[in-house]
Amino acid sequence: MAARLSSPSSPFLPRPPSSSLRSRPASPVPLPVPSPVPCRGVPVAPTHTYRIAAIPADGVGPEVLASARAVLDALAADSHGAFAFDWEEFPWGCGHFERTGRMMDEDGLERLREFDAICFGAVGWPTVPDHVSLWGLRLRICQSFDQWANVRPVRFLPGVRSPLRAADAHALDWVVVRENSEGEYAGLGGRNFAGRGPGGEVAVQSALFTERGCERVMRFAFELARTRSRRKVSSVTKSNAQQYGMVLWDEVFARVAADYPDVETESVLVDAMSAKFVLRPWELSVVVASNLNADILSDLGSALAGSLGLAPSANLNPERRFPSMFEPVHGSAPDIAGRGWANPIGAVGSAAMMLEHLGLPAEAARVERAIAAVTAAGVLTRDLGGTAGTAEVTRALVDSLGG
Repeated sequence: MAARLSSPSSPFLPRPPSSSLRSRPASPVPLPVPSPVPCRGVPVAPTHTYRIAAIPADGVGPEVLASARAVLDALAADSHGAFAFDWEEFPWGCGHFERTGRMMDEDGLERLREFDAICFGAVGWPTVPDHVSLWGLRLRICQSFDQWANVRPVRFLPGVRSPLRAADAHALDWVVVRENSEGEYAGLGGRNFAGRGPGGEVAVQSALFTERGCERVMRFAFELARTRSRRKVSSVTKSNAQQYGMVLWDEVFARVAADYPDVETESVLVDAMSAKFVLRPWELSVVVASNLNADILSDLGSALAGSLGLAPSANLNPERRFPSMFEPVHGSAPDIAGRGWANPIGAVGSAAMMLEHLGLPAEAARVERAIAAVTAAGVLTRDLGGTAGTAEVTRALVDSLGG
């Protein structure tokens, strides 16, 4: 049965005035996107132009990012000159690695930091080891730009069959807030003693938890909870077995929670939270977790909503010292790359999160309504049991934007 859709809440902290966003002209390299809806009347110069870096990267990344661009450009064309997007594409990824030995240009970070936001496709290809591709591009951007809050909404869309029986009786809608800068993905460790011969090598992978890192992501989660209909934050822990880092996590959560007496709280072991996602998901509103735990749980949530292809995400630098990055949760899916089957909804939903971040909440809501209208109409890709291709879903999304 298809789930009911509840109204999405903004996953972001208060925005600064739009004048604080950088906007300088560039020479964009256009992606092969469908033509946007033309604006009626005489064209006028846009009031504000947002500079967006596009990194399609690998697999289905270029296909879904082209869809997101088509929807955003349609919005801009229909804004009667209120805003425009100035795109510049960067050809980084596994193909770039095979040509140059690097996943991105050496000066890539300096070039990216001048943009208002980054739209990312997907990273990974069978010819390049996954840890090389991930650390060489996506994680390098996230950590270098201190994108410490990874926001991953879990939304149940009309017309999409969920494996959860609870989806038939409840309006399910929660958000996973992932600590995105440290924890289990801090990158600390190494390998040694290979000279001992077969079976003699050792590897150390250390998780890093800092009081500052825990506190800032938890306060972000509490502020987000205050914007939602149910003010509740669920902290995910494993302090019974991880007696140092996760105990610190728990202590910081308890201290931060005391500053938010209006927000309901709970602290749940990660294994029990996995069960709660399946058995009692209506109790969830905002879930805050460490890098690894949130990564796994948010993927579980997306699968319960119907497909990882539906899931958007935002990698935020809330202080706005650096541009934030928006990407679908799904991977590069090499098995279907280039076949026109990829589900673009995760990428388009990520574009909606970018619009909210840029100070365009009404436009973000238009995109969210279009997504719901398209799935409700049964225009579904193969991962959702449908037959529509990427281009068909994209056209339907543009046609459903409305006014």
